[in-house]
Amino acid sequence: MTPTLIPAPCPVCAHRVAAPFFNGGRHALATLGWPASAAEAQAMPRHPQHFVQCPRCTHVWNHAFTYDAIPYQDNPNRMYNKGGIWKGHLAATRELVLRQLPQAPTVVDIGCGEGHFVRGLAEARHRIGRFVGFDPSAAPETGHGVEFHAAYFKPLQHMPDYAPDAVIIRHVLEHLTDPAALLEELAWGAASQENPCWLFAEVPCIDRVLTTGRLADFFYEHVSHFTTRAFRTLMARAGDLVELAHGYDGEVVYALVKLGVPATLRQQARAAEHFAHAADRSRGTIGRQLDALSASGKRVAIWGGTGKAAAFIHQFGADAGRFPLVVDSDPEKAGTFVPGAGQEIVFRDVLKTAPAQVVIIPTQWRAKDIVAEMARENITAAQVLIEHNGKLLDFHLDAHPYQ
Repeated sequence: MTPTLIPAPCPVCAHRVAAPFFNGGRHALATLGWPASAAEAQAMPRHPQHFVQCPRCTHVWNHAFTYDAIPYQDNPNRMYNKGGIWKGHLAATRELVLRQLPQAPTVVDIGCGEGHFVRGLAEARHRIGRFVGFDPSAAPETGHGVEFHAAYFKPLQHMPDYAPDAVIIRHVLEHLTDPAALLEELAWGAASQENPCWLFAEVPCIDRVLTTGRLADFFYEHVSHFTTRAFRTLMARAGDLVELAHGYDGEVVYALVKLGVPATLRQQARAAEHFAHAADRSRGTIGRQLDALSASGKRVAIWGGTGKAAAFIHQFGADAGRFPLVVDSDPEKAGTFVPGAGQEIVFRDVLKTAPAQVVIIPTQWRAKDIVAEMARENITAAQVLIEHNGKLLDFHLDAHPYQ
């Protein structure tokens, strides 16, 4: 039997369909409410727990989650565990990170909480280097021995500023509705710096939840719940996955990733940037050509007034005051107006009795048909112009691929 499915994009792999996983009803915040009395605790708002699972990568998340319910700015998300096994896990993972670092590293801890992990790294290096914590809320211990910023870390903005040797994200990703966005931005940020950058990430692991059916793991503040498979899928989006392992008797899963972006993606990003610069130049060049046409006093007709023709009018500033004549081959468009610009669109036959000296055809791919239509209908113009390679070209005299 086909399971009941709902449309829901997976925050890890972007698969668009999810299966119902656990409907926990509506409950108060479990870790960030901080009520001051029993009455206040019992009156706390209730929030929906509608957990779904991605059938592709097995990630589980609360489809009904909204950040508006979470008072991160008021109450820090504190995790208390001073057990010996946990301390051993912290020591082992700190050592894993330290082995990758230069003698005087720059380390950024995103969502550092009270800062104990990054502070431990600083102490292990005798505070030689730069150790930075970012968290939107500050606990009393935060900032002792490390540089602290009560703010969200924005990778595309902050990675060039800090050029870190390592980024730490511990017990943060499970709070994010779009963890892949953070990791991919980190990867792109690292790709822009000269020194290599490592990512150490850790989250709770729900593998045992699936085998035992326990439900206490599910509360509102944790929007995401990672299986090992889902976590591996997410980490692969950040670069080269060097190590993935479990700690604390399998209750957490962590990864060491060398942040980076494949060469093909970097090349495509450069191509996009090149197009952006060329587009700016094109708008300037064609805008000046239109200025010259307007100043020349020639009668100019723009052939087409909707769709791509309207886009041409918008992009290059062919306003109604300077370029009032817009014609179209479709008689049903006559009497309507160019969206956003306001010229009345008239049927092409107006050019039979009052010819234009210049006809601009914004839709280059139709230019050959339109020129043939002009000849068939005995519509003449001294010049027909089209946009190509950043300028207006003469359709008949200049080289272009639309003839």
